[in-house]
Amino acid sequence: MAPFDYQFPYRSQRMPVMARNMVASSQPLAVQAGVRILQEGGNAVDAALATAITLSIVEPTSNGIGSDAFALIWDGDGVRGLNASGRLPSAVNRSDYPGDEMPMFGWPSVTVPGAVSAWVAMSDRYGRMPFEKLFEAGIEYARNGYAVSPITARAWAAAPPEFRNEEGFHHFLPNGEPPKPGQWFQFPDQANTLEAIAKTSGDAMYRGELADQMVASSARNHWKLQRSDLEQHQADWVQPIHQQYGDIVLHEIPPNGQGLAALIMLGILGHRNIQQYALDSVDSVHLQVEAMKLAFADAYQYIADPDAVTIDLDDILSDDYLADRASLIDMHAAGNPSHGFPNRGGTVYLTTADQAGMMVSMIQSNYCGFGSGVVVEGTGISLQNRGAGFNLIPGHANEAAGGKRPFHTIIPGFVTRNGRPEMSFGVMGGSMQPQGHAQMIIRIYDYGQNPQTASDAARWRVLEDNQLHLEDGFDQHVAKELEKRGHVLATNTPDEAFGFGGAQLIYRPDDQLYIAASDHRKDGMAAGY
Repeated sequence: MAPFDYQFPYRSQRMPVMARNMVASSQPLAVQAGVRILQEGGNAVDAALATAITLSIVEPTSNGIGSDAFALIWDGDGVRGLNASGRLPSAVNRSDYPGDEMPMFGWPSVTVPGAVSAWVAMSDRYGRMPFEKLFEAGIEYARNGYAVSPITARAWAAAPPEFRNEEGFHHFLPNGEPPKPGQWFQFPDQANTLEAIAKTSGDAMYRGELADQMVASSARNHWKLQRSDLEQHQADWVQPIHQQYGDIVLHEIPPNGQGLAALIMLGILGHRNIQQYALDSVDSVHLQVEAMKLAFADAYQYIADPDAVTIDLDDILSDDYLADRASLIDMHAAGNPSHGFPNRGGTVYLTTADQAGMMVSMIQSNYCGFGSGVVVEGTGISLQNRGAGFNLIPGHANEAAGGKRPFHTIIPGFVTRNGRPEMSFGVMGGSMQPQGHAQMIIRIYDYGQNPQTASDAARWRVLEDNQLHLEDGFDQHVAKELEKRGHVLATNTPDEAFGFGGAQLIYRPDDQLYIAASDHRKDGMAAGY
């Protein structure tokens, strides 16, 4: 293998991709799987599922067979939402977490994996191709291998050292080490698992031999996942929530997803006329950051399992409430806001579109890299660590409890205008996701940037302690002026390489064409025909 440097120090200057059928994701092999399905007669949902299934194999550093998934689908009549997130095992209780914070890794961080249920539900409702057909590429790469791509190899090398002590993780360390860029990797157990899921339409995962193996692994590791937790899991079709922004509407999955934060931010900005400030100016960035802080303050207080949410979403998205929150922004000083009081009542992203007009916005995630670090022996199922999204604050809507869904970072986005589909998009990457959604909307709809330019531009992100992290590419004058206004600029954050997320976008300018973009921060691409 040639000893190339894969750092790529030069700024991306990718061109948008234009075609009548389109797939965009963070892995070229997965994109090709989706395009192939479209060419063989499948629709956008079939292509999305083939892409997602393949991603579970070729980008294990972000998702896997044991992930969760959310989706937004334009089916010709409207935007439909799917929440396929899992719950904590029903037997778990507060005494299982003796500390003050949820564990990040290991079996105590595991929730029931939901991605497979999303594959089944989407195929049953909208698919045109046989379910088994969608697994062919994923099975091929799992059984016979693939060359690990450079950015994925970097994420692989960043896996926590303690994962070596978790069940089955050694399978992701050939010869005891993470694979290098271009190194061939194969995991035949995953191929067998995908075959079992395909042949049984998902039953093997929740009611068959794979369910038994997950329960046995839990028991070996002294945890509480039971067969009934898997049998009772289901993906739920949900009504998306939305926010008008100018003459467009942004649609998001309702809580337990954090899409609400993007809607709140845009709703606040709707009262502040950001277009009066120049693109990437101090005032423009300051206003966006302050709106995001306000949105996060509410999001972290109120987003939880849908059955535990303590507010009426119509109230928190009401024009009066958002106007009140907007009035709190001081254009000359950084704030440190707390949540308001409305009236009470880590990830792969992909998007597809077909020439008939169907569009899919889908996200699938382990949460933190490889997730919990647990890989169920004999199956290749790497289990997510979504349980870490709970807190242990007594009485909080998002307090950990058996049978609950946690606060979820993964969110697909979708834009309509006058009841017509216009853009399917997402920005993977933990708390960066609602921030990325808002930044894509602002760049495209307020400042007129094309989707690829909007993706390529330097990003900002608000950290959990309200520090501000600016990606390389912002003018130093802007950074200095932001500091003068009281913003604390973060430097040398541990996830520098991945913290600003990865965008995939498909924009529909008319009924005959799509314009797609894929983020240079990932290994992926957009392709169509």
